[in-house]
Amino acid sequence: MNKYCELIREKYAQIGSNELGYIEDALGAVMLVLNEVVNCEQVPQELKDKAAYAAANLLISDYEVK
Repeated sequence: MNKYCELIREKYAQIGSNELGYIEDALGAVMLVLNEVVNCEQVPQELKDKAAYAAANLLISDYEVK
């Protein structure tokens, strides 16, 4: 858990304490966010490329897109 940034650890704790709701289709949520990053004009191209690569790997893996 220490390899993730403070904000991720904070959200994790909030979900664990029921302060925030748990998302059943977490990978689907990740795909939506990665798509949003890739489509955002303010995001640097290098980060867009990383997000697109991660999304493509999820799609080609065992993850079933809903």
